[in-house]
Amino acid sequence: MLARWTSWVPIRSLGRRHRKRILQHLLALGERDRYLRFGYAAHDPQIEKYVAGLDFVRDEVLGIFNRRLQLIAVAHLAYAPAPQIKGRPAMAEFGVSVATSARGRGFGGRLFERAALHARNRGIDTLFIHALSENAPMLSIARKAGAKVERDGSESEAWLRLPPDSVSSHVDEALERHMAEWDFQFKRHMRTVGDIIDGVAEVKSRLTKKARGKSAKQ
Repeated sequence: MLARWTSWVPIRSLGRRHRKRILQHLLALGERDRYLRFGYAAHDPQIEKYVAGLDFVRDEVLGIFNRRLQLIAVAHLAYAPAPQIKGRPAMAEFGVSVATSARGRGFGGRLFERAALHARNRGIDTLFIHALSENAPMLSIARKAGAKVERDGSESEAWLRLPPDSVSSHVDEALERHMAEWDFQFKRHMRTVGDIIDGVAEVKSRLTKKARGKSAKQ
C-alpha cells in the first residue's frame, strides 16, 4: 500500500470543459502514434470528430497534467450498454495515448489501473482492449495487468476480468479523485503565482531600461 502511494500519479477525470485540451493533446501526436492509438492514420478532421463525439456522461475520460497544466496522457474508457460479444458480459473498452515527452514513466499502466478501478466500481466485470498487434506498449500494459491477449493477424484483443467492487475499492477511487483535484488546483495556483512574478519582473525590467535611457540623455 505504501509503495503505491509513494509512486502515486495524479489522474484526473475530464469533462466537457477539457475538450479543447484533449484535442490539443491528440493533435500533437505524431503520425505513428495516431496510427497506434486509433488503429489507422487519423488525420486532423478525424481526430476533431472523435473529440467532438466524446460522451462524458456515459464514458469516463481520464487525464494526467504536467506542471504547465498541459495534458500529457489521456485515457478513454468507453462503456457499452450491452455485451459486445454474444455470451459474454458487458465490457468497457480502454484506449490510451501518451505524449512523446512523457514516455517511459508508466503513465499508460497507471491510467489502465485507474480505468479498471472505475469500471469495477460501476459493476463492469471485464475490461476490453482492441489494439494493433504491433502496439507493443498497449499489449504489454494488458499482459502486466493479467489480461488474456489473443492475436488475430494484424490485430489483437485483450480481456481482463475484474473483481467485484467493495467498500475499499470505492474509498480508493474517492481518494484518487480528491487527491488529483487537489494536485490540479495546486498546479493552477503555482502557475498563477509564476505568471504574476514574471509580470512583475517584466515591469521592473522596462522601468530599469527607461531609467537608464533617461540617465544616458542627461
